[in-house]
Amino acid sequence: MANLVAIVGRPNVGKSTLFNRLTQSRHAIVSDTAGTTRDRQYGKCAWNGQEFSVVDTGGWVVNSDDIFEDAIRRQVLVATEEADLVLFLVDVETGLTDWDEDVALILRRAKLPVVLVANKVDNSSEYYTAAEFYKLGLGEPICISAATGGGTGDLLDIILSRLPAEAKETVEDDIPRFAVVGRPNAGKSSIINAFIGEDRNIVTEIAGTTRDSIYTRFDKFGFDFYLVDTAGIRRKNKVTEDLEFYSVMRSIRAIENSDVCILMIDATRGIEAQDMNIFQLIQKNNKSLVVVVNKWDLVPDKDQKVIDTFTNAIRSRMAPFVDFPIIFASALTKQRIFKVLETAKDVYMNRKAHVGTAKLNEVMLPIIEATPPPSIKGKYIKIKYCTQLPNTQIPSFVFYANLPQYVKEPYRRFLENKIRENWSMHGCPINVFVRQK
Repeated sequence: MANLVAIVGRPNVGKSTLFNRLTQSRHAIVSDTAGTTRDRQYGKCAWNGQEFSVVDTGGWVVNSDDIFEDAIRRQVLVATEEADLVLFLVDVETGLTDWDEDVALILRRAKLPVVLVANKVDNSSEYYTAAEFYKLGLGEPICISAATGGGTGDLLDIILSRLPAEAKETVEDDIPRFAVVGRPNAGKSSIINAFIGEDRNIVTEIAGTTRDSIYTRFDKFGFDFYLVDTAGIRRKNKVTEDLEFYSVMRSIRAIENSDVCILMIDATRGIEAQDMNIFQLIQKNNKSLVVVVNKWDLVPDKDQKVIDTFTNAIRSRMAPFVDFPIIFASALTKQRIFKVLETAKDVYMNRKAHVGTAKLNEVMLPIIEATPPPSIKGKYIKIKYCTQLPNTQIPSFVFYANLPQYVKEPYRRFLENKIRENWSMHGCPINVFVRQK
């Protein structure tokens, strides 16, 4: 299970640049306005054979007059609550500010490792300027230039040395792990309580990462499954935090540690931007998905037309990935919660599906022959053979072609759709690769 590292600091100290450098993503996050896609503020960093997740807290700050005060202070409090390590970024060019001292005070009280990072150190004379940050009481400032990459290798070594040792999972691999995720008040706690029920039969509770991620094993309705730590299992934070940022921070760990994500959507409010943020996290981590429209008992008109409208709205927002189950349920009245578990188990089994090579070629090659990839620059692309890769995290298919570089995303999506039409991959992401034959 990956540790979680949060980058905090005031605006324009280079948080997004450092985030992009660590996660090796190409897109700088230019806009910090509320409502921009928050997908890019979360990524993974690999260094020396170890992997950890990185969150850039700056992306969630609302662009308002109190940007220097409450909004950012709340992000820092949430980050210290949820992360395993905090990178506190300061700016050598601007020097020490009152705001830096405020944040340092919060971080000194937090009982978790903090690495003080002095950014924009582009030449040796600025190393001496960075010495003023010793005043923050957070130890030696690590000098880097996020823009050019100077010093980031040393920083990564320090991050790995300060991260808590990852707890070894003693979780059985062949038992599905379900995570119930969604924004606040969508009914996560209610559905977990409904799953558990009064006559609950909890087999084991296994602590995961150091920040008390818990697997709770249930044997209920004939299903044996782990429920991965989310709302209701962990303590509520005392901070009156920015709920959106908080729920995304909390979802990261639950999503990473699960096989199937049960995404709760509030029927009385419809699909909102925050649901989309969590859906993007699920996609980014290649997790299987079951969407549960909760509080269905509160919807006055429940005819088929309303159900269809709701279903279409969800699928169109989440396109191009539309092959997932949607269940209309009520955690309160326990309506269809058995169906939720049943569907989650089916989706988990779809992840393990394997299609024989002979059968795959028998079905797919005539389809490809009838609808070949469009020719580019007068060159014709021929796909002669396909197979499913063994032992992959999600079903992954390779198509061998003479000119793989000319096979574009729309055609790969076409191949994916044809695989889905012929074999049940419902709710499960799949990979389609085109390689040189």
